[in-house]
Amino acid sequence: MKPQNRQHPIGQIVCYILLIFLALITVIPFLWMLSASLKLNKDVFTWPMKWIPEVPQWKNYLDIWTKVPMLVFIKNTVFLTVVVTILQLFTSSFAAYAFSKLRFRGRSFLFLGYIATIAMPWQVYMVPQFIMLSGMGLNDHLSAMICLQAFSAFGVFLMKQFYDSVPYDLCEAARIDGLSEYGIWWRIMLPLSKPSLATLTIFTFVNTWNDFLGPQLYLHTQNKKTLQLGLRMFIGQYSSEYGLIMAASVVALIPVLVVFLALQKYFVQGIATSGMKG
Repeated sequence: MKPQNRQHPIGQIVCYILLIFLALITVIPFLWMLSASLKLNKDVFTWPMKWIPEVPQWKNYLDIWTKVPMLVFIKNTVFLTVVVTILQLFTSSFAAYAFSKLRFRGRSFLFLGYIATIAMPWQVYMVPQFIMLSGMGLNDHLSAMICLQAFSAFGVFLMKQFYDSVPYDLCEAARIDGLSEYGIWWRIMLPLSKPSLATLTIFTFVNTWNDFLGPQLYLHTQNKKTLQLGLRMFIGQYSSEYGLIMAASVVALIPVLVVFLALQKYFVQGIATSGMKG
């Protein structure tokens, strides 16, 4: 038997050092944000930088709730993000099942046309979309943002790539047993697609939670604004309250971190099974 090829120990050490270095580069901005959230506004950009302030300003985390209606912004953002995520999981998985497992005329052409919209930036059709939704009376309503983000070409593509890996004979056997197409989608396809659903959940949650331009364009009343618009309210006419901005940013980061940590075990598997098959 031929001996198995093993990577040289020096190569492994260099690889680990490089990965640790890249991880530190990624983490440093978040550590700076956490450090700045505990400083006075005048101390945020002092040099040389002090990572641990001598007198931590925990008061920043209290002031963000009184300076602006943060609780209202968080409620609006949670509502918008949860509704959009659920709708995208439903619409994307349902459409992906039709494109993957149903046979109908023009399926490939329709799928190609739908997926081609991914290459079109939102700024291209932003103005006509705004005019259309304003004509429907949805301006300054959270429902406008829900309508805009309830459907996702990327989500359909992601789910279809996974559904294509499921044998077609499995669906045929289910049809012979009397299951309808809705039953096949609900009882067979969805339980098998947990990794892809988790991946789509992470992408949708993060994009919706961090969206700024959409709410900035459609939401004007203060009690309807989202968290990202609330962060901008800490920027005054002549100066920015960086300590409060960083404290609010840390609070805004927590839900995203929780969702990612809860679904991380499915994330890599979902990317591998949904993104590699082409």
